[in-house]
Amino acid sequence: MADPELAGRVIAITGAARGMGRAFTRGFLAEGAKVVAMDLSWEPTGFSSDEDDSYRRELESRPDDAIVATVDVTNDAQIDAAFEQTMAKWGTVDALMNDAAMRQRILFPPTGRTTTLETSDADWERMFAVNVFGALKVTRRFIKPMLEKRRGSVMSIISSGALHRSDGGAYMGLRPNSREMPYQATKSALMTMMFYLGDEVKEQNVAVNIIIPGHARTTGFDEQNMARRELGMASRSALRPDHIVPLALFLARQDASTGVTGRCFDTMTWNREHGLGTEKDWEDPDSVPVSENAASGR
Repeated sequence: MADPELAGRVIAITGAARGMGRAFTRGFLAEGAKVVAMDLSWEPTGFSSDEDDSYRRELESRPDDAIVATVDVTNDAQIDAAFEQTMAKWGTVDALMNDAAMRQRILFPPTGRTTTLETSDADWERMFAVNVFGALKVTRRFIKPMLEKRRGSVMSIISSGALHRSDGGAYMGLRPNSREMPYQATKSALMTMMFYLGDEVKEQNVAVNIIIPGHARTTGFDEQNMARRELGMASRSALRPDHIVPLALFLARQDASTGVTGRCFDTMTWNREHGLGTEKDWEDPDSVPVSENAASGR
């Protein structure tokens, strides 16, 4: 049965073609929402979960409920085209999920591990263009209808590696041994940007929140983890991408009047606190294990 709070609402999702973006898209559609599914490429990747174009055809068979848009989040013209198509079709946007990201393993295959001093300026420019400026560009467009009607929700995906912890009055990185620069720097920047945005738009009743996924199995995850395992890393299982959907549905229902804004949520902590299972319940049985000390997929 569709969720009456989400049925008919328009949800824009970047990175919607695969991984968690695909899980978000299906999750919102199942609740009766309309989805603007945006991704850089809708072509099959060759990985096991993307062997054909059935998912794209699945969305295209529902023209009343879904827009399938090819959008490079660094490309203003493509973002504008998707936004204009959305407004022409449905006339509004109720929520935005910033899920699209360039992962560390794209720049440094297959393990994604490198040191800060081994990176180049071009590495940082490429990753910031997608993970920070891309999210900013998309947010600038798709938040407009929310501000105008004084209701809406913006959600952005970061990584636990962007966090810090306090130790004796000094702050330290949560897991700097993951060797994920510049990826984690972009996620720290995105988190801070969204904290500030949340304060800036709360008077317009738009909620802005941040989500930290669990150790999710996404496109390329198995190949990365097989390479890490060959380096002698111990085993750790990954979670199904849909473990994050319940939290996303909850946050999409929010506006600033509920008080749920300007927060950074740990998905699995939230799931456990709301009776939605532990890591074991969301474990992907087909995933390739990786070390407890290795960086997460996000």
